[in-house]
Amino acid sequence: MENRILGRSGIKVSSLCLGTMTWGQQNTEAEAHIQLDAALDSGINFIDCAEMYPVPPRAETQGLTERYLGSWLKKTGRRHDVVIASKVCGRSDNFPWIRDGGLRLDRRNIEQAIDASLQRLGIETIDLYQMHWPDRPANFFGQLGYVHQDQRAVSLEETLEVFDDLMSAGKIRCIGMSNETPWGMMHGIQVSREKAYPRLVSIQNPYNLLNRTYEIGLAEVSQREDAGLLAYSPLAFGVLSGKYLDGAKPEGARLSLFDRFTRYSNEEGQRAARAYVELARGAGIDPAQMALSYVTSRSFVVSTIIGATRMDQLKSNIQSAQLDLSADILREIENIHHAIPNPCP
Repeated sequence: MENRILGRSGIKVSSLCLGTMTWGQQNTEAEAHIQLDAALDSGINFIDCAEMYPVPPRAETQGLTERYLGSWLKKTGRRHDVVIASKVCGRSDNFPWIRDGGLRLDRRNIEQAIDASLQRLGIETIDLYQMHWPDRPANFFGQLGYVHQDQRAVSLEETLEVFDDLMSAGKIRCIGMSNETPWGMMHGIQVSREKAYPRLVSIQNPYNLLNRTYEIGLAEVSQREDAGLLAYSPLAFGVLSGKYLDGAKPEGARLSLFDRFTRYSNEEGQRAARAYVELARGAGIDPAQMALSYVTSRSFVVSTIIGATRMDQLKSNIQSAQLDLSADILREIENIHHAIPNPCP
């Protein structure tokens, strides 16, 4: 497993990161522990979680993901073998069970969030702490067609000041953004420079063969500012594995269980997914491994976040780290992309 540097932090993370948002919903605590053991045995040292996980978010399950990781750390004593990332919720009134609702990226919310996460994890320091989504209205979670809103938001200056204090207190080592835009990322970097606040080392956004919109504006930011992508949804909710083609609904799969996940299910997305799956199968390659290998091989990607509910899925996803796509395969991927560009932004 290749290791890469997380921004300018000096922290080395594996090119694959274990995502955890199913723990507490689709996966039990025991299953989460088995996943962690397998991930570390394979060379993965990077674990990503969030205060609101698991997903779909519910009051009864919120925080279980961090608790499961915390119980594994306590059981194994392997805190120094892993780089732990977590996230604080951005602006929202949709989660009244988290800090009584009215979530914002202000001092009160961030300080309460970090202390609760540290307690659930049973650790003193989170290695990478991320804003889960912006406080201001912006294009994220697939929103298209920017409409400017003058809604008052917590400034990035205030948020980064709090992060600076948390770093000084030893509660976090470095910081990142998630679900951000090019303007948001560059503004955060500018504020950090002007105020001598901690520098953003990463951004966690969706990126996969059905949604390569990251390349349009943010990829250049990642390269020039040493703030690489932590790519989430690299399999487009599993669509790129081919298991949902022709209307299939595999038992226990996320798209079979939850009707809220529709981002990668439109007609054009299905057409593109079929083309990618057929390309992989024609070359004797597992479609999911091809999709993951493509994402991990991009120069602006630091780590690809993989997740699975079954161990056979996880082991197969991990094996993608050993796959080098040929020039012919890469050329055919680009041909499909040009024919059906970003069908699921």
